[in-house]
Amino acid sequence: MSRLARSSIPVPAGVEVAIAADGAITARGPLGELSLAGSVDLKIERLESAIKVTRVRDSKHARSIEGTYVRRIANLMTGVSQGFERVLELVGVGYRAQVAGDGLQLALGYSNPIKRKIPAGLKVTAASPTEIVIKGTDKAAVGQLAAELRALRPPEPYKGKGVRHRGETVVMKEAKKTK
Repeated sequence: MSRLARSSIPVPAGVEVAIAADGAITARGPLGELSLAGSVDLKIERLESAIKVTRVRDSKHARSIEGTYVRRIANLMTGVSQGFERVLELVGVGYRAQVAGDGLQLALGYSNPIKRKIPAGLKVTAASPTEIVIKGTDKAAVGQLAAELRALRPPEPYKGKGVRHRGETVVMKEAKKTK
């Protein structure tokens, strides 16, 4: 049994959980509503103030997804009650970001600014010209947008310029020495 699946998932106050007959789970809270499709290999049941995930059959597939489903259900609970946030920092001369309408405009040292549309369900703000804050209820969507923005100009190892996550350490290389 998965170590994660041994313990139950607590349901925060103010969150309503509905479990369908096919195992699909829907969580509704103060920040919105999220759902997750069920699996035929897992049984999801509601206890008093928690959710328990158990395997229906002992197959390799069931063992492999058991812990994943526990984490995904826990992320549903956190998302609808607290939400998720990622902060990106722009490091470099002239690198800046601004939110215009439903899009994000980035100046990352290319000849033209990069324009990205903000996906539905996410809130993106430019706290300062060199800082982007991504907030949302779906952890996967928040992380995906952060990864896509970072991939536009990843930190380079010689000067450290680029888009990086807050707190990310960039291993710097020593410059080539001349004789």
